[in-house]
Amino acid sequence: MTAVRILLCDDHAVVRAGLLALIGSEADIEVVGEAGSGEEAVAMAAKLQPDVVLMDLQLGAGIDGVEATRRIASPDVHVLVLTTYDTDADITRAIEAGATGYLLKAERPEELFAAVRAAAQGRTALSAPVASRVMDRMRGAAGPSLTDRERDILGQLARGLGNREIARALFISEATVKTHLGRIYAKLGVDTRAGAVAVAKEQRLLP
Repeated sequence: MTAVRILLCDDHAVVRAGLLALIGSEADIEVVGEAGSGEEAVAMAAKLQPDVVLMDLQLGAGIDGVEATRRIASPDVHVLVLTTYDTDADITRAIEAGATGYLLKAERPEELFAAVRAAAQGRTALSAPVASRVMDRMRGAAGPSLTDRERDILGQLARGLGNREIARALFISEATVKTHLGRIYAKLGVDTRAGAVAVAKEQRLLP
């Protein structure tokens, strides 16, 4: 049986070394390269044409894992995200960029191996927590229930305004802006301003 050829992409050398040692125990999976940045992963994927690229999302300087995924993913090269981040915004961005699967680093080795094999065949592989979030999003496809004020604040966020600027634009206090932001984050399942804007755009919640 031909071994699944994979390329590792993580900006932490210790993580790559751990994965290399772990995967080395599987006779049908072969690591053909290691990349420490998004740009390096794109170049190596084009040169090596692996079956699967194990892709971290946060890669320090340069392009992130999502952009690298967008540039790499093809019918012949599948990208399996392997990360510690499981926010709705991260999952959505990765899948929209072409990722075949989304796995968390907390998974057991057997789950990682199974996901690699599935990804090599073009089959979707999701960690259980990620699958649950995706299902929850599908069940709530109509989108979260935001108040008019929360939608106003989201619109200002999308324009890149800070809390003070939003308060001035909407004639409310900064404390009120912060309170609304906390509720918005909770409803959208994110914890950053960028995440809120990404999910809002994806769910067409912006005015």
